[in-house]
Amino acid sequence: MGSEARDQERPAGAVTREEELEILLHITEKINAGLMLEEVMNFTYDALKQTLPYDRIGFSLIENDGKELRARWARSEASEMKIAKDYVAPMQGSSLEGILRTGQPRILNDLAAYLKDHPSSDATKRIVEEGMRSSLTCPLIALGKPIGFIFFSSTKPNTYRDVHVRLFQEIAGQLAMTAEKSRLYEQLVELNDVKNKFLGIAVHDLRSPLGVIKGYADLMAEGVLGEISPVQREPLQAIIRHCRKMMGLINDLLDVSTIESGHLELRFRDIDLRDYLQEIHRSSSLLAQAKSIEVVLEVPSDLPAVPIDPDRIDQVINNLITNAIKFSNPRTRIVLKAARAGEVVAISVEDQGQGIPAAELSQLFTFFGKTTVRSTGGEPSTGLGLAIAKRMVEAHQGTIRAESQAGKGSTFTFTLPISRETGAARGPDQL
Repeated sequence: MGSEARDQERPAGAVTREEELEILLHITEKINAGLMLEEVMNFTYDALKQTLPYDRIGFSLIENDGKELRARWARSEASEMKIAKDYVAPMQGSSLEGILRTGQPRILNDLAAYLKDHPSSDATKRIVEEGMRSSLTCPLIALGKPIGFIFFSSTKPNTYRDVHVRLFQEIAGQLAMTAEKSRLYEQLVELNDVKNKFLGIAVHDLRSPLGVIKGYADLMAEGVLGEISPVQREPLQAIIRHCRKMMGLINDLLDVSTIESGHLELRFRDIDLRDYLQEIHRSSSLLAQAKSIEVVLEVPSDLPAVPIDPDRIDQVINNLITNAIKFSNPRTRIVLKAARAGEVVAISVEDQGQGIPAAELSQLFTFFGKTTVRSTGGEPSTGLGLAIAKRMVEAHQGTIRAESQAGKGSTFTFTLPISRETGAARGPDQL
């Protein structure tokens, strides 16, 4: 007998163990790869459609200390869903409590008849109105604890009369773990949002009084508020110096808060890179003179104009040059280069500093990531600059990398596209 004849003799919904294992393997792979419940459930719905009988799947979780059941996902072949996401039903007194007590699936082969016997069941009424005539309900158990239900429904009565319930239970078991992963992930996202809001508020509240302190200290140092003696001037200059360092840290933290919250905004303009880099070179050369370090600019005359947010890219380049100065010895050179490379412009900062151990390169672009290399002049570092630079470059659709050899210096290179699509400015959640 051929395979087509065997398939015709197989009852609707009948699945071989080999097919069961294949289904579970596909679902398990998707569950392990994904975190979001909706993504996994949509995959499950499509993956099972050719093998198991259903016209609707609903996924609900127990909430509010076991008092409520909330629909977290649903998909149906009906033209209009009567129970959609966020539909809430009370658990107390419902027939679902009995399913939790036994831990076993429930099959209703005639939903219309069940509704006649249970006319107060709003959920059953809605499902019947949607056109469903039979259902199979499996409890979701995660780590030995009931967390919700998955509902398979069909527009035909008696659909689940002869099915292998074991497969539905195994699918429910896999999806219960997905629900727990998704719930934990959502909690982490919420906590991260709270952290970002708190960080933004705290940093803003710190910046205002610190700005007032520095403003008065500047006025005093300039003699606007009266003559300052030499004994008073030294601690006053220390106050100003530390205020400046704190303002730098606060600005970095504000950037972190903006990036992490997904609210980084870019104001693109077409910029003549040659003129732009010449201006950066002039200002950084003055900074490098304090350590007797020479900053050299190497750019061709035919650099194309590029669409960038000049303030943000200035922040990137200044961070790279400042770091190069910070970790270089006196009487060495730093080279700022730019060149076209296909459809991008590559900008690099090359120093003759101490270099970075190969094992530590991966730490460079992480928040608060620091290496064992110490600045040559005792300059402080927050470990935020390169992480911020990376996000700024990626928001421009570019890339950034570091090459280094201990004792021979480092080269940091980032790219900027010569053209960009409309709406190409992106937040960190899209990078």
